[in-house]
Amino acid sequence: MRALLLGGAGFIGLHLARRLLADGHSVTIVDDFSRGKHDFGDLGDVRSLDLTLATSYASLDKDGWDQIYMLAAIVGVRNVEADPGRVLRVNSLALLHLLDWIKPGQRLFFASTSEAYAGGVSAGLVPVPTPETVPLLIEDVGSPRYSYAISKALGEAAVLHSPAAAVVGRFHNVYGPRMGADHVIPELSLRALRGEDPFRLYGSDQSRAFCYVDDAVEAMVRLMDADFTGIVHIGNPDETNIGDLAKLVLRVAGASPQIDPVPAPPGSVARRCPDITLLQQVTGFTPQISLEEGVRRTFAWYQEQL
Repeated sequence: MRALLLGGAGFIGLHLARRLLADGHSVTIVDDFSRGKHDFGDLGDVRSLDLTLATSYASLDKDGWDQIYMLAAIVGVRNVEADPGRVLRVNSLALLHLLDWIKPGQRLFFASTSEAYAGGVSAGLVPVPTPETVPLLIEDVGSPRYSYAISKALGEAAVLHSPAAAVVGRFHNVYGPRMGADHVIPELSLRALRGEDPFRLYGSDQSRAFCYVDDAVEAMVRLMDADFTGIVHIGNPDETNIGDLAKLVLRVAGASPQIDPVPAPPGSVARRCPDITLLQQVTGFTPQISLEEGVRRTFAWYQEQL
C-alpha cells in the first residue's frame, strides 16, 4: 500500500508515518516544516512543499496513491489567536488545492476537530458525550479563537462534497510525545519538570477526554481500511477533570507544589468528550492506553528532551 501524508511532519503525521512503515507500507511525507521539524531520521520519501500553492500539488504524481491523509493545518490556541487570518487562509487553501488535484474515488482522510462543534457545547445546545450528528455552531465569527473551527467546518463541507471517498475524522484531545509545548499535558509536564511552585492551573473545574496518539493512529488506520465515508469522532470516551489531570502529572513528576487555581482562558469550552459509538461500530476500535500510562509515556519523552 502506498500512502501520501500531507502535513506528515507534524505530531499525528509522524506517529502515523511510523505506524504505516512498521506495517510494511510505502509512505511519502509532504510538509512545509513551518511547525513540524525534520527531526525524525530516515523515513524515506520526505518533501518540502507549500501546500497553499497549486503548483506544489502539480509537482506530485496523481497516480499510485492508495490512501491520502490531509493533516496539514495551523493548530494550537496561541497560533490561532495570534494570526487568525493566516489560519483561515492556510487551512482552507491547502485543502481546496488538494480537492482540485485529487482523483475521483481516491481514499482520503481529512483531519478535523471537536472545535467544529465546541460552540454548541458552550451554548448548551449540544450533549456531552457528543455524537457526530449535532449541529455546528460558531458563536462569534469575529473572534480570533473561532478561526480554526471555521476553517475545519469549511473543510468538512468541502471534503464531503468532493469526488473523493473521504473519512472526516474529528480528533478529540489527542496527546503524546512530540506534540509541542502549547497543549495541556505537555505544558503541565514541562512546568512540573521546571519546578514551578506555586503551580498555576487554568480551568481546574473543566473536563476533557484525552486520547493517546497511538490509539488515535489505530483508529485512523482502521477507518481507512473500512468501507466507510463520512464524519466520525476519534478519541477516548473517558472524561477527566483538569484538576485531577494536573494531580496525575505532578505525581508522575514526583512533584508536590502548591496549586494556584485560576479561571480558564476566555472561549475555552467547559467539557469535551466524544461519543465513539459510530467509530466502534465501523472498526471495532477500543482505546488501549489508559490516561496514566499515556501521561507517563508523554512525560518521559519531554523529560528526555529537557
